Amino acid sequence: MRKWWPLAVVCAGSFLFLLDTTVVTVALPRIGADLAASVGQLQWVPDVYTLVLAVLMLAAGSLADRIGLRRVFLGGLAVFGLGSLACGLSADIGTLIAARGVQAVGAAALAVTGFALLTACYEGRARGTAISVFFAVSGLGAAAGPVVGGVLTEYFGWAAIFFVNVPLAVVTAVCAVGALRPGTPTRRGRFDVAGAVWFAVFAASLVHGLTLGGSGPVAGGALAVSAIALAGFVVVERRRAEPMLDLRLLRDGGFSTLIACVAASTLTFAALVHISLWLGLSRSPVAAGFALAPLAVTSFLTSTLLGKVLPRVPPRVLLGTGVLVGALGCLSLLVVAIPLGLAVTGVGVGVAGPATGAAIAAAAPPGRAGMAAGILTTTRQFGQTLGVAVLGIAYQAGGLAPVYVVAAVCGGVTGLLALLPRRQARVPA
Repeated sequence: MRKWWPLAVVCAGSFLFLLDTTVVTVALPRIGADLAASVGQLQWVPDVYTLVLAVLMLAAGSLADRIGLRRVFLGGLAVFGLGSLACGLSADIGTLIAARGVQAVGAAALAVTGFALLTACYEGRARGTAISVFFAVSGLGAAAGPVVGGVLTEYFGWAAIFFVNVPLAVVTAVCAVGALRPGTPTRRGRFDVAGAVWFAVFAASLVHGLTLGGSGPVAGGALAVSAIALAGFVVVERRRAEPMLDLRLLRDGGFSTLIACVAASTLTFAALVHISLWLGLSRSPVAAGFALAPLAVTSFLTSTLLGKVLPRVPPRVLLGTGVLVGALGCLSLLVVAIPLGLAVTGVGVGVAGPATGAAIAAAAPPGRAGMAAGILTTTRQFGQTLGVAVLGIAYQAGGLAPVYVVAAVCGGVTGLLALLPRRQARVPA
């Protein structure tokens, strides 16, 4: 059993940070009433969390390669716990938004180091099992957020959804000290500060512009800044000997398709935010949370059962299949009852998650586990952040129906691309 202690610790850390990506959705009406917050202010409570995650994950992965995975993991737990405490103690909406940003700094460290630690601790069949369990727990954490948030908000108040993280983070940190090996840095050289700054400006301005609806002088200015920052980021990364992101990865068609599928699969959870908000307006927090339970259950069961299949089926096939099933689930939400549609979507999420992890693990060159995990998690969280903003425009235009359609179309197209024959993605060493 000691063999699986690292897996248990990593899963606990990942469950914590992923739970908090969706746990606040059903609590937003109560938060708004207690803190006298507007709808625009409330939108930043989930958005600032996913935005900071998207901005910092590449940098956190690069830092982990330089100072060690366990150090960054433990530091992430500490910052996440302190941020959670500050969230629960917030007396106004501005303080809560700022505290959520701090919480997300720790979550970014947990996101990139968790998967990288698994690839370092396990090999062969054990790695396949670990990846399946990891993504099963990860999917459960994200999908179970509304359920947990609904129960805690209904019976203990919205602050409880943050306070509960504090003891859990402490226990996970204590266990991690004994279960995880200290490890050694795998990359040398100075940290890419310029690349991190350019990418942060690009991500923040792009999400801000889309959150404002993409129209108007402020939104237009933000989008223009994002384009300039992206160009600056590419120039800086191409000139560095040890870049934060090796741009050669994106030249590989198979790898690029893999990243596109990861981004498309995140629209499922982006749509979940708007479904949660819609349910929260007409039901109690507990009822709204349990209405989303089918996705959590089917996602967890599918990922868990996939462990035996994962080593024998090409990750590209599983990934494309999972994304397509997720798209079918979104269409099902449009024409059938929400529980059945969520159950089908959960199956797709449960297939796509482990397949993505297996593909990234196979593609990562020696000493670049942090970078590979950073690319995976950045794409997932950045895609979810952009998805919430883009689907928010669709939601305001026509309710949930266009949200389902956009998510289904994106998933269908990228899923088919993943299934097309192409050479296997190989990351340059």
